[in-house]
Amino acid sequence: MIPLRDNVPRTSWPWVTLVVIVANCYVFFHEIAVGPLQRTLMIHTYGLIPARTTAFFTGVHVSAAEAFGPFFSSMFLHGGWLHLIGNMWFLWIFGDNVEDRVGHFRYVCLYVLCGLSGAVTFYYFSFNSTIPTVGASGAIAGIMGAYLVTFPGARVLTLVPIFVFLTRVEIPAFVMLIYWLLVQFASGVISMNVQQQGGVAWFAHVGGFLAGIPLMLLLRRPRRRRIGL
Repeated sequence: MIPLRDNVPRTSWPWVTLVVIVANCYVFFHEIAVGPLQRTLMIHTYGLIPARTTAFFTGVHVSAAEAFGPFFSSMFLHGGWLHLIGNMWFLWIFGDNVEDRVGHFRYVCLYVLCGLSGAVTFYYFSFNSTIPTVGASGAIAGIMGAYLVTFPGARVLTLVPIFVFLTRVEIPAFVMLIYWLLVQFASGVISMNVQQQGGVAWFAHVGGFLAGIPLMLLLRRPRRRRIGL
C-alpha cells in the first residue's frame, strides 16, 4: 500500500521535514557522484555493520567512533533510487503533521531518537551481521508510530493493488499503520532464517515505530483549548 495524501491540515510550514529530505537527497547524490568504488567505501564506513559494533564490545581493536557513529550516519545513506524515494515520500506524507503537532525542535529529537532506536533494534537481532545497513527507514517508521497515536482517526488516500489493478482507497490511519507494522514484524521474523544476505532491515522499522509511540506521547505539546464566552 502506498499512501498518497492524508486529510489532516497543518498550521505551520514543515521546514524540518523539508531539511531532512534535502539532506538525504544531497547525501545520496554525493554517493552517486563519487563513483562505485568510493560509494562502496562510503557505505562500509558510514553504514551500520553490526559485527563491527560487536567486535568493539569483545575487545577487538575498533574505535568507539567506528562502532557507534554509524548508528547515526547510516540514517542519511540509501541503497538506491527506490529506497530513497520511498523513504522520503513516507516522511513527507506523515512527517509534516507530526512536526506541526510536536514543534520543530522536538520533532528533530523525535526523528533522531526513533532512528537510533531502530538501529539498536536491528543490531540486537543481527549482532554478527557483516552486511552494511543504511537508510532512514527506522526514523521514518518512528514518525509513523507518532502519527498513529496523534491522528488515529485520520483518513489516508492509499494506492492499493487488487489483483493486476491499482485502486485508490481512503483508509483510516489506524488500520493502515497497524497493518504496515504487522507486515514489517512478520517479514522480520521470516528473514531471521536468512543468514548473511542483503535485504531490508525489517526490525529497524519495528523498533523505530514502537519507539515513536511513547516518544510522541512524551514530547507532543498540549492542544490549546478555546474558551467560550
